[in-house]
Amino acid sequence: MSAARWSSAPNGGAMWRDASLSIAAIGLPAPSPAGSVGLVDTTMLYAPASGGVRRYLKAKADWVARRRPSLRHRQVLPGPTDRDEAQIAFVQSAILPFTHGYRWPMNLAAWTERILRESPALIEAEDPYLPGKAALRAGQALGVPVVGFCHSDVAALTRRLLDGRGAVAFRKLWAHRFRRFDQVLAPSRYMAEILGEAGVENVQDVSLGVDTDIFHPYPQARAPLRAALGLGARERLVVFAGRPAPEKRLDVLVEAVERLGPDYRLLLIGGGASRSRQVLTLPFQNDPARLARILSGCDALVHANPFETLGLVVLEAMACGVPVVGVAHGGVGETVDETFGQLAARATPEAMAEAIAALFDRDLSVLGARARARAVERYRWDTTFEHLTQLYHRLTGLPAFTNSPASAP
Repeated sequence: MSAARWSSAPNGGAMWRDASLSIAAIGLPAPSPAGSVGLVDTTMLYAPASGGVRRYLKAKADWVARRRPSLRHRQVLPGPTDRDEAQIAFVQSAILPFTHGYRWPMNLAAWTERILRESPALIEAEDPYLPGKAALRAGQALGVPVVGFCHSDVAALTRRLLDGRGAVAFRKLWAHRFRRFDQVLAPSRYMAEILGEAGVENVQDVSLGVDTDIFHPYPQARAPLRAALGLGARERLVVFAGRPAPEKRLDVLVEAVERLGPDYRLLLIGGGASRSRQVLTLPFQNDPARLARILSGCDALVHANPFETLGLVVLEAMACGVPVVGVAHGGVGETVDETFGQLAARATPEAMAEAIAALFDRDLSVLGARARARAVERYRWDTTFEHLTQLYHRLTGLPAFTNSPASAP
């Protein structure tokens, strides 16, 4: 937990005396209790063509502006230079080569100072690395709660990328940092259990969501997409959208489709160069509506990462009425069931090919309708952020986190 604790005023709001003293000591102006209530999100997991965390932050900013307009919401993120935009403060960070635009924060003091300038009543860090450490320092100085959101299964990733001792050391640091947050969030029960096993307490699972108004079935998209890709009516088109990172197991998807024969094609969106005659590629899609139309034109989404904490693209495909083939492990195995999809027992080409073939033996239109219904019922962003702001209210005692305008849609 952060060393400096906040306290509640008699009226249920936050007391600012301790925070003011801490801020004065480092030469920054103290926040005014009569001012607007600030919320800051911060992370290094952000790039122009990045995936789930970036989409979460964009959806959150849009939702807060619409449903909690009294909140002053800002995001502190890595960029090529220090600069401010309407909702984002960029902190100069070094580019990481071969990572599709990700940056590595180098200056802890600058990052901490940039968070402090926002005078937030609550800080949420989407990673435990330098931005997470800066969030903890800023929270201590301000006397406000700091929430850590765990978006990735570091234990699985380090096993693949580091040697034994390096992986153990990194996981210990990761767990130590998460134990310091006042509240830890996980996007699935799977991730919450991993955090618990690492000794992290006070973990709550908060499922991510999808904009079901943008991501919905587009029946008219099927024919134009197939024509653009040069496909005939009989060819079966499965799709994956995401970064071409090793943990996404694109190699498994490619080999699985090759095993199924020439009637099956794999479309990789954002997946780099084509690596097989049966593989088609499209660049990263920054426009959600365009991505929704492409997904709608495919027969199924395929996902082979057994350690995915949730997988926003799975929810987006479901909302578009597209059945999903995943692995019976991790967040995808928790989200997908056989009422609207198919699960492979293992993340191997053989098991994935078998699951894909089994899906195509079923009625895809029925499965797609069920997938859409599940997404609308359980995974709308409105549900996610109502839950999240209720949690913020419990941590701060500030009604601004739960007050919504009567005119909000």
